[in-house]
Amino acid sequence: MNPLDIASHGPVIPVIVIDRVEDALPLAEALLAGGVKVLEVTLRTAAGLPAIETIARHLPEAVVGVGTVLNADDARRASEAGARFAVSPGYTSEVGNACKALRLPLLPGVATSSEIMAALADGFSFLKLFPAEAVGGIPLLKAWASPFGPVGFCPTGGITSATAPNYLALPNVRCVGGSWLTPTDAVRAGDWARITQLARDAQGLRAAS
Repeated sequence: MNPLDIASHGPVIPVIVIDRVEDALPLAEALLAGGVKVLEVTLRTAAGLPAIETIARHLPEAVVGVGTVLNADDARRASEAGARFAVSPGYTSEVGNACKALRLPLLPGVATSSEIMAALADGFSFLKLFPAEAVGGIPLLKAWASPFGPVGFCPTGGITSATAPNYLALPNVRCVGGSWLTPTDAVRAGDWARITQLARDAQGLRAAS
Protein backbone atom coordinates (compact mmCIF):
# COMPACT_ATOMS: atom_id res chain seq x y z
CA MET A 1 0.00 0.00 0.00
CA ASN A 2 1.31 3.40 -0.98
CA PRO A 3 1.20 5.71 2.06
CA LEU A 4 -0.89 8.18 0.04
CA ASP A 5 -3.58 5.50 -0.22
CA ILE A 6 -4.23 6.16 3.46
CA ALA A 7 -5.41 9.66 2.57
CA SER A 8 -7.61 8.46 -0.29
CA HIS A 9 -10.25 7.00 2.04
CA GLY A 10 -11.36 10.26 3.64
CA PRO A 11 -10.32 13.64 5.01
CA VAL A 12 -9.77 12.57 8.63
CA ILE A 13 -7.70 9.80 10.18
CA PRO A 14 -8.93 9.20 13.74
CA VAL A 15 -6.15 9.08 16.32
CA ILE A 16 -7.42 6.41 18.70
CA VAL A 17 -6.30 5.78 22.28
CA ILE A 18 -7.80 2.56 23.65
CA ASP A 19 -7.74 1.82 27.37
CA ARG A 20 -9.80 -1.38 27.26
CA VAL A 21 -9.31 -4.04 24.59
CA GLU A 22 -13.01 -4.89 24.74
CA ASP A 23 -13.78 -1.43 23.35
CA ALA A 24 -11.70 -1.98 20.21
CA LEU A 25 -14.22 -3.85 18.08
CA PRO A 26 -17.37 -1.81 18.80
CA LEU A 27 -15.36 1.39 18.42
CA ALA A 28 -13.99 0.32 15.04
CA GLU A 29 -17.45 -0.82 13.93
CA ALA A 30 -18.91 2.56 14.93
CA LEU A 31 -16.30 4.42 12.87
CA LEU A 32 -16.84 2.13 9.89
CA ALA A 33 -20.60 2.70 10.12
CA GLY A 34 -19.90 6.41 9.80
CA GLY A 35 -17.77 5.91 6.71
CA VAL A 36 -14.33 6.15 8.34
CA LYS A 37 -12.25 3.22 7.13
CA VAL A 38 -8.68 4.18 8.11
CA LEU A 39 -8.03 3.81 11.84
CA GLU A 40 -4.83 4.79 13.65
CA VAL A 41 -4.62 2.95 16.98
CA THR A 42 -1.83 4.40 19.09
CA LEU A 43 0.67 2.57 21.28
CA ARG A 44 0.06 4.99 24.14
CA THR A 45 -1.59 2.28 26.26
CA ALA A 46 -1.01 -1.41 26.92
CA ALA A 47 -4.26 -2.13 25.09
CA GLY A 48 -2.95 -0.70 21.81
CA LEU A 49 -1.36 -3.80 20.28
CA PRO A 50 -4.10 -6.28 21.27
CA ALA A 51 -6.67 -3.77 20.00
CA ILE A 52 -4.94 -3.66 16.61
CA GLU A 53 -4.86 -7.45 16.51
CA THR A 54 -8.57 -7.66 17.37
CA ILE A 55 -9.62 -5.16 14.71
CA ALA A 56 -7.36 -6.70 12.05
CA ARG A 57 -8.74 -10.19 12.73
CA HIS A 58 -12.44 -9.35 12.92
CA LEU A 59 -12.80 -6.33 10.60
CA PRO A 60 -10.70 -6.93 7.49
CA GLU A 61 -12.58 -4.13 5.71
CA ALA A 62 -10.97 -1.63 8.11
CA VAL A 63 -7.51 -0.27 7.31
CA VAL A 64 -6.06 -0.45 10.80
CA GLY A 65 -2.69 1.12 11.48
CA VAL A 66 -0.44 1.77 14.42
CA GLY A 67 0.42 5.17 15.86
CA THR A 68 3.13 6.37 18.24
CA VAL A 69 5.78 4.19 16.61
CA LEU A 70 9.05 5.20 18.28
CA ASN A 71 11.48 2.48 17.18
CA ALA A 72 11.98 -0.58 15.01
CA ASP A 73 10.57 -2.93 17.66
CA ASP A 74 7.31 -0.99 17.80
CA ALA A 75 7.00 -1.35 14.03
CA ARG A 76 7.76 -5.07 14.10
CA ARG A 77 5.30 -5.86 16.88
CA ALA A 78 2.56 -3.83 15.23
CA SER A 79 3.13 -5.48 11.88
CA GLU A 80 2.89 -8.90 13.51
CA ALA A 81 -0.39 -7.80 15.14
CA GLY A 82 -1.84 -6.98 11.73
CA ALA A 83 -1.23 -3.24 11.34
CA ARG A 84 -1.38 -2.16 7.69
CA PHE A 85 0.43 1.15 8.12
CA ALA A 86 2.47 2.97 10.76
CA VAL A 87 2.56 6.54 12.03
CA SER A 88 5.43 8.04 14.03
CA PRO A 89 5.45 11.30 16.02
CA GLY A 90 8.91 12.16 14.64
CA TYR A 91 11.31 10.69 12.11
CA THR A 92 14.47 8.59 12.38
CA SER A 93 16.13 6.48 9.71
CA GLU A 94 15.84 3.53 12.11
CA VAL A 95 12.06 3.68 12.00
CA GLY A 96 12.01 4.41 8.28
CA ASN A 97 14.28 1.49 7.40
CA ALA A 98 12.42 -0.87 9.72
CA CYS A 99 9.11 -0.07 8.06
CA LYS A 100 10.64 -0.51 4.60
CA ALA A 101 12.00 -3.92 5.60
CA LEU A 102 8.56 -4.89 6.93
CA ARG A 103 6.81 -3.46 3.84
CA LEU A 104 4.77 -1.42 6.30
CA PRO A 105 3.78 1.98 4.85
CA LEU A 106 4.99 4.76 7.14
CA LEU A 107 3.55 8.22 7.72
CA PRO A 108 6.50 9.88 9.52
CA GLY A 109 6.09 12.86 11.82
CA VAL A 110 7.98 16.09 11.19
CA ALA A 111 8.07 19.49 12.87
CA THR A 112 11.01 21.20 11.13
CA SER A 113 12.44 21.72 7.67
CA SER A 114 15.46 19.57 8.57
CA GLU A 115 13.19 16.66 9.48
CA ILE A 116 11.37 17.02 6.16
CA MET A 117 14.71 16.89 4.33
CA ALA A 118 15.76 13.78 6.28
CA ALA A 119 12.49 12.04 5.47
CA LEU A 120 12.72 13.02 1.80
CA ALA A 121 16.29 11.70 1.64
CA ASP A 122 14.98 8.32 2.83
CA GLY A 123 12.17 8.28 0.27
CA PHE A 124 9.21 9.58 2.28
CA SER A 125 7.17 12.43 0.79
CA PHE A 126 3.82 12.09 2.60
CA LEU A 127 4.44 13.33 6.13
CA LYS A 128 2.60 14.05 9.36
CA LEU A 129 3.01 17.58 10.73
CA PHE A 130 3.02 17.04 14.50
CA PRO A 131 2.07 18.63 16.82
CA ALA A 132 0.47 20.79 14.14
CA GLU A 133 -1.05 23.63 16.13
CA ALA A 134 1.87 23.90 18.54
CA VAL A 135 4.58 24.17 15.88
CA GLY A 136 2.94 26.68 13.56
CA GLY A 137 -0.07 25.07 11.92
CA ILE A 138 -1.48 26.68 8.81
CA PRO A 139 1.12 29.50 8.49
CA LEU A 140 3.91 26.90 8.67
CA LEU A 141 2.30 24.70 6.02
CA LYS A 142 1.87 27.72 3.75
CA ALA A 143 5.54 28.63 4.21
CA TRP A 144 6.62 25.07 3.36
CA ALA A 145 4.52 24.90 0.17
CA SER A 146 7.19 26.57 -1.98
CA PRO A 147 10.44 24.88 -0.87
CA PHE A 148 8.76 21.51 -0.36
CA GLY A 149 6.34 21.51 -3.28
CA PRO A 150 6.11 17.71 -3.81
CA VAL A 151 5.49 16.99 -0.12
CA GLY A 152 2.00 16.16 1.11
CA PHE A 153 1.03 16.55 4.75
CA CYS A 154 -1.35 15.09 7.31
CA PRO A 155 -1.41 17.71 10.09
CA THR A 156 -2.18 16.20 13.49
CA GLY A 157 -2.24 17.63 16.99
CA GLY A 158 -4.66 20.23 18.32
CA ILE A 159 -6.92 20.09 15.25
CA THR A 160 -10.68 20.13 15.80
CA SER A 161 -13.76 19.69 13.64
CA ALA A 162 -13.97 23.49 13.49
CA THR A 163 -10.39 24.07 12.32
CA ALA A 164 -9.99 20.97 10.11
CA PRO A 165 -11.59 22.58 7.01
CA ASN A 166 -9.01 25.40 7.14
CA TYR A 167 -6.21 22.83 6.98
CA LEU A 168 -7.93 20.74 4.31
CA ALA A 169 -8.23 23.82 2.09
CA LEU A 170 -4.43 23.96 1.74
CA PRO A 171 -3.11 22.36 -1.48
CA ASN A 172 -0.31 20.50 0.34
CA VAL A 173 -2.65 18.92 2.91
CA ARG A 174 -4.00 15.49 1.95
CA CYS A 175 -5.88 14.74 5.15
CA VAL A 176 -5.77 15.57 8.87
CA GLY A 177 -5.46 13.47 11.99
CA GLY A 178 -7.72 14.05 14.95
CA SER A 179 -8.81 12.58 18.25
CA TRP A 180 -12.20 14.32 18.30
CA LEU A 181 -13.87 11.40 16.50
CA THR A 182 -13.40 9.16 19.54
CA PRO A 183 -14.06 11.25 22.68
CA THR A 184 -12.95 9.52 25.87
CA ASP A 185 -16.32 9.99 27.55
CA ALA A 186 -18.17 8.46 24.59
CA VAL A 187 -15.87 5.44 24.51
CA ARG A 188 -16.16 4.87 28.25
CA ALA A 189 -19.95 5.11 28.06
CA GLY A 190 -20.15 2.86 25.01
CA ASP A 191 -21.92 5.64 23.11
CA TRP A 192 -21.14 4.16 19.72
CA ALA A 193 -23.97 6.04 18.01
CA ARG A 194 -22.29 9.34 18.91
CA ILE A 195 -19.00 8.15 17.44
CA THR A 196 -20.74 7.04 14.25
CA GLN A 197 -22.27 10.50 13.90
CA LEU A 198 -18.90 12.18 14.49
CA ALA A 199 -17.43 9.94 11.79
CA ARG A 200 -20.20 10.89 9.36
CA ASP A 201 -19.64 14.57 10.08
CA ALA A 202 -15.89 14.15 9.51
CA GLN A 203 -16.45 12.61 6.09
CA GLY A 204 -18.10 15.83 4.97
CA LEU A 205 -15.25 18.13 6.02
CA ARG A 206 -13.42 18.05 2.69
CA ALA A 207 -16.50 19.40 0.93
CA ALA A 208 -16.78 22.14 3.56
CA SER A 209 -13.17 23.29 3.13
